[in-house]
Amino acid sequence: MAGDKDMFDAVVMADERFHGEGYWEGYEEGSSLGMIEGRRHGTLHGAKVGSEIGCYQGFAFAWRGLLHSCATERDSKKMKVLEALIGMIQKFPYNDPTYDKLHEDLDRIRGKFKQLCSLLNVQPDFKISAEGSGLSF
Repeated sequence: MAGDKDMFDAVVMADERFHGEGYWEGYEEGSSLGMIEGRRHGTLHGAKVGSEIGCYQGFAFAWRGLLHSCATERDSKKMKVLEALIGMIQKFPYNDPTYDKLHEDLDRIRGKFKQLCSLLNVQPDFKISAEGSGLSF
């Protein structure tokens, strides 16, 4: 009779044991896949932000060259906003993804870029896609 009870307990306990083992196997597999997916997502998002900032920087450097060559007093406000944009881009924390104000700084750069486009009377069309990004005028 004691043997029957032990066998019954083994069957009942097997369900709990398999449940626990399955949980831990699933947890380990999910953690591994989560790390891979997180890295892939972070790399893609980082590349998009970097591409966007790079376009703003190229735009700003090109306009700085154009405005310096034929600057008038009327262009002083444009130059001030342009230099502010370049300064913001240069101070952007490219190497610190844990920077807590990353999105706020990016929004400020976008706002300054829009302000500069307005002053220059330029209508940019900034697009980010899987193939790349670009500005078109």
